[in-house]
Amino acid sequence: MPLVLDTTRRLLALDAGLGARVAVHAVDEAFRGVPELSAGQGTPCAADGELLAALAELSEVAGWILFDAGRHRRAHRANARALSLAELCGDRWTARLTLLNHSMLQAHIDRPRAALAAASRVPGPRPLPARVGTLVLIRQAHAVAMLGGATAATDLLAQARSRFLDGVSRTDPAWAWWIDETELLGHQGWVLARLRHWGHAVPLLHRAATATAGPAYRGLFAAHLLAAYAGAGAWRDAEQLVGELAPRIADTASARTAESLGATALRLRGRADAPGAVREAGAHLLELLSARERRPAARP
Repeated sequence: MPLVLDTTRRLLALDAGLGARVAVHAVDEAFRGVPELSAGQGTPCAADGELLAALAELSEVAGWILFDAGRHRRAHRANARALSLAELCGDRWTARLTLLNHSMLQAHIDRPRAALAAASRVPGPRPLPARVGTLVLIRQAHAVAMLGGATAATDLLAQARSRFLDGVSRTDPAWAWWIDETELLGHQGWVLARLRHWGHAVPLLHRAATATAGPAYRGLFAAHLLAAYAGAGAWRDAEQLVGELAPRIADTASARTAESLGATALRLRGRADAPGAVREAGAHLLELLSARERRPAARP
């Protein structure tokens, strides 16, 4: 039990401070050191509820890091393990967080219906705390936007903002700390960018991307801001942002962030209607991302 709890704390600290590209090596160590994380290794006695809950939380954290590190199949397996363990011990909060993470994974791999189904499993017979309800609505908005439901997606965003303004409560789970204003702004902008509502998306993403504090993965909002600039044809802003991001590319820890930057860099390089300096900025960004891939990630 202490080993499981210590491993979870270490993974959370590594992910928040250094990001998934570093933390994923510690996940590999965790799977070797805690065999119960693997479904094929059997399950502890269901009577040991505390151990089951600790293992479910560790598996959920591992699944999140694997997802952000681009290890999608392993993330899927870790999520399934977390749900199984959480259900065995009745840990509904870990099950909910796992479903919310899995919804994001499904959206990332272009399965919006599966993403919507996962998010829709989170609510239960009792009302959710405001911060958790906010996250459910955000996940649903992403999926609905991907399915082409512009009006429904914007309605869900409005509901998410309303729920968020209800504030924190004593019933919030411990993991709800990161559902803050920056998180909400970033996802609002991201969903609106999915809908190509650039005029509304850009200011929200800019506010999220320029926030000074938060977990390492929030560099993703800057990547989506660059994509929104490209979509809006805001060439000067795009060129300037590439210049600001360039010195940090080598240390980009999130595979999702790197993938988003790479896709946008390709578009910038190939846009015949963009100024030459913008096309050159896209080419430079691709070179930096390629060099990042060739450079081994640091180990914790």
